[in-house]
Amino acid sequence: MQAKTQARTGNTFPIVVIHEAGLDGFWIHRVLEREGIESHVVDAASVLTSRRRRKAKTDRIDGEALLRTLLAYKRGEPRVCAMVRPPTPDEEDRRRLCRERKTLVCERIVHVNRIKGLLFAQGIPDYEPCRRDRRERLEQLVTGDGRPLPAYLKAQLGRELDRLELTLQQIKAVEAERDALLAPKGEAAPAPVAALAGLRGIGPEFATVLWLECFFRSFGNRRQVAAYAGLAPTPWQSGSVDHEQGVSKSGNSKLRSTMVQLAWLWVQHQPTSALSRWFKERVKQNGGRGKKAAIVALARKLLVALWKFVSNGVVIEGPR
Repeated sequence: MQAKTQARTGNTFPIVVIHEAGLDGFWIHRVLEREGIESHVVDAASVLTSRRRRKAKTDRIDGEALLRTLLAYKRGEPRVCAMVRPPTPDEEDRRRLCRERKTLVCERIVHVNRIKGLLFAQGIPDYEPCRRDRRERLEQLVTGDGRPLPAYLKAQLGRELDRLELTLQQIKAVEAERDALLAPKGEAAPAPVAALAGLRGIGPEFATVLWLECFFRSFGNRRQVAAYAGLAPTPWQSGSVDHEQGVSKSGNSKLRSTMVQLAWLWVQHQPTSALSRWFKERVKQNGGRGKKAAIVALARKLLVALWKFVSNGVVIEGPR
């Protein structure tokens, strides 16, 4: 393309590329940048499309829409789309720790529920597969009508325990790698982790998720932080209509779910902080109702406060 344009016009023009963020990851973007080509990765859901009930969709139409989006973005039009900031290969690789652990925990829950369900159908409701004596306990089990466990059921349970034990071993291995990543190297641990580790209610897993999913990148203001986590409000204002639709849920879902869990723990472990007092007063004003909406608002406030604490050293009011 550059050779054709140079032969036709006598000038050399740069190439600008836009493509959607998808299952290919960011390797194409890195290859283009290494070749000196300006590359932009766009969030496909942010590209403007027709709101007709039935719309035509072809590769040609999508390509033209991406081209119009790129032209508008290069002209400097605001809010025309949302460009993705690709992480570095190291940042992308470190995030696999907390994400793999979440996957393994879900697999552990599946195995535990399956074992409990099989035994509950035989009248055994009090078996705990995660205990260390699970094998010995399995040999002692008797059905609700006084029979020993059937042979094929016992064999199936043994295979389920094998898979469960493998999952538990892998969880321990991932947590060991996580702790090694958080351990001080040289003089001190990474700055975000060292700052978060001193707050009560934030353990190593939450500190890892906050660091690797959010605080590894820079933000311009608190609105960008809330929008990245999908905790930004979405107002609906038109004429005399003015109401809130809730949070956008358009950001990092793992970070958002972690912040909601952390908000509940923050109220429990940091009852004297300003944010916990705000949450209790807000719920009290509503007569004890609306706790879920208030806890999401607390999660947004807490994320912004932790970002200020980690990045600029702004001390949160009243925590331990």
